[in-house]
Amino acid sequence: MGKINWGRVVMGGLLAGVVLNCVDTLVHGVWLMDDYTAAMEALGKEAMPTSMIGWFVLLDFVYGIFLVWLYAAIRPRFGAGPKTAVYAGLVGWFVAVFMHSLFEAPMGLYPMNLWVIGTIVALVQIPAAAVVGAWLYQEEG
Repeated sequence: MGKINWGRVVMGGLLAGVVLNCVDTLVHGVWLMDDYTAAMEALGKEAMPTSMIGWFVLLDFVYGIFLVWLYAAIRPRFGAGPKTAVYAGLVGWFVAVFMHSLFEAPMGLYPMNLWVIGTIVALVQIPAAAVVGAWLYQEEG
């Protein structure tokens, strides 16, 4: 069992972050933007300022690095390849998205369609990002 190659984790994680950011931009920043704006207005808040976009972009890159690190961590047990990357992505989705949705959706802060759409999109998006990021990962030789 080799040591984790941190350079490859970061490189692969940044690539995974690109996938996460592209999907998030299209889904949340374009397709659902009006719904999010209406939801914020219903809460008595202003629409999200564009200055927050940088924060979300950064978090997607951090999350991408986490996904590739998780892949590297489980790779010795499950083997190298896309199947293991999908496992890492599903674990990441379960903990970060599904559980979050189960905790917050019942509070009714956002309309249920935003939770459902976001959760389902992430179920495909996160494993796909993990596969793309894991493609660059190799153990230290």
